[in-house]
Amino acid sequence: MKIHVIAVGKLKEKFWVDACAEYVKRLKAYAKVTVQEIPDRDPAKSGGEEGARRIEGKGILEALPEHSHVILLDVGGKQLSSEGIAARMDALMLSGVSDITFVVGGSGGVSRGVYDFADEHLSFGKITLPHNLARVVLLEQIYRAFKISRGEPYHK
Repeated sequence: MKIHVIAVGKLKEKFWVDACAEYVKRLKAYAKVTVQEIPDRDPAKSGGEEGARRIEGKGILEALPEHSHVILLDVGGKQLSSEGIAARMDALMLSGVSDITFVVGGSGGVSRGVYDFADEHLSFGKITLPHNLARVVLLEQIYRAFKISRGEPYHK
């Protein structure tokens, strides 16, 4: 299984970097995991919010691996429990999907092109998370999903 995370913005604070690195390390027992950062754009220098989303979106679309199942983190997406995420990933794998890409947009969201390209939209609820925290939560939930699917202790 290959898991890709494409995220807009660079993790600047050490605690975010360390948290993500810890979950990527834990995930190595279950999947090949890559995390790719797309530079975020200043709307004031990119023709406004829409211009920033368009430029970031182009970077996201160019970074997507071919033939990968794309899941966009989206506040309006489907809300799943941790068990639901595990079941969804299991269903994808059982259907022959061996490559999943999760996309974490920037603070201004994603372009219409990225939104429409995604195979699925996943929400962590109606709350707004900083994209740095959303990346940590995503990696933790992917790790938790593998643990749940294998019946291993971790999920309580």
